[in-house]
Amino acid sequence: MRRLTPARFAGALLVLLGLLLLAMTYGLCVGASALSPIRVAEVLLGDTSNEVARDIVLRIRLPRVALGALVGASLAAAGVLFQALLRNPLADPFILGISGGAALGGIAVLGFGGLLGLGYQAVPPAAFLGAILATLLLYAVTGLRGRLSATSLLLTGVVFNAFASAAIVFIASLSGLTEGASIFLWLIGSLSSVDGPALGWVAAFLALGLAITFPIARGLNLLSLGEESAEQLGVAIERHKRIILLATSLMVGAAVSVSGLIGFVGLIIPHLLRLLIGPDHRLLLPASVLGGAAFLVVCDALARTLMEGRELPVGAVTALAGGPLFLFLLRRYQQRAFAT
Repeated sequence: MRRLTPARFAGALLVLLGLLLLAMTYGLCVGASALSPIRVAEVLLGDTSNEVARDIVLRIRLPRVALGALVGASLAAAGVLFQALLRNPLADPFILGISGGAALGGIAVLGFGGLLGLGYQAVPPAAFLGAILATLLLYAVTGLRGRLSATSLLLTGVVFNAFASAAIVFIASLSGLTEGASIFLWLIGSLSSVDGPALGWVAAFLALGLAITFPIARGLNLLSLGEESAEQLGVAIERHKRIILLATSLMVGAAVSVSGLIGFVGLIIPHLLRLLIGPDHRLLLPASVLGGAAFLVVCDALARTLMEGRELPVGAVTALAGGPLFLFLLRRYQQRAFAT
């Protein structure tokens, strides 16, 4: 592992921050009505001479770009944490079924919350609870001790995702919640519905999740050596597990409650950055936050522009990018397991 110096830490994050700003600029410029970067900058600086451009940038695109950045950051950070905890390169909130649990919790409140006097503000906490229960189920089925096998993780995730998808459709149909098209967008993942308070929820849960995990980043490096070795080196294993469980549930629950099931962000970004900057979680975790934010903003911009006059769900774009990578990683993981 390369030594992490202040210059290397700052340099990597500054580059990623620059990429995020470029991605957000791209997201603000493209769409049904294309705008130049100069026009976007003028609007952001307070120019009121063009009301149409002002409405497009400030009321339509800026909230959506901000939501994409927050959701992408949350999912990428959760992917890093799951891969560190489970010591498995295939760990991802979507693949493991954690996102499915969060979506099920959120849709349950949307469908039946009115009977209990619960409004939309109860959706993020319900999604958080669903993510926690899904994570606990993952541990209960695959076992808490030792290195969790890829087969156990994948089978558990596939089964639970299938159950969650069926339960979401059942709850929506039973409660008369919405039309089939809306359920489809929820299941595949979309950023088309942006709500002001929702941005605050996602930002708050992301900030809280990162605040409690940054201090244990060095411990995550030691976890890669195995639980016994890490414990001998002074890592409080059970405490780290509880912190990661809480942080990932907060971030995934909030993200899924506003975007639905967007997959593979937590798989693509950590692996790409691990190749570029190394596996040190003191850098990898904040880098994945910035990288995940930029990645999802670009994917959403592509989803809005790839098919002229029609909009793709952003989850379809991330799945097209992440599916082949997942198969490649699975094959490499199996080859390594066979060799050992």
